[in-house]
Amino acid sequence: MTYDADLDAKGLLCPLPVLKARKRLQALTSGQVLRMLADDPAAVVDVPHFCAEAGHELIGTQEASDGQLYFIKKA
Repeated sequence: MTYDADLDAKGLLCPLPVLKARKRLQALTSGQVLRMLADDPAAVVDVPHFCAEAGHELIGTQEASDGQLYFIKKA
């Protein structure tokens, strides 16, 4: 999957992955995609909830050897 920006949130616990994603998304323009890698088990719930609340679109997830990849399209 193609993306415009990358965020490594490994080792961060709730709510830090979502807070870092929010900050990183601010620098992007509408329609651009952020790829975030997170290994916090709570991110599976937190990231979709964040996207729904903020109006962003979670366009995909993918298992990675060192966590979970989230692809977030900026609203």
